[in-house]
Amino acid sequence: MATKGHNEVKESLREMTRIFRPKDPKKFVKEYVRKYHIMGGYEEELTSVVENELGRMNSSVS
Repeated sequence: MATKGHNEVKESLREMTRIFRPKDPKKFVKEYVRKYHIMGGYEEELTSVVENELGRMNSSVS
């Protein structure tokens, strides 16, 4: 995945996380990868992006 495309995917995933606030980050990423035809092998990295965004959202609410 090219750097520009990779950053766009991460930013899109962060926005989707803010909107949907998924309970299960792994399932959310799996559905995202399937729906948007993201190349395989990035699930773990994208899952960590979702988990970090959820953590940031939870810490800012407190």
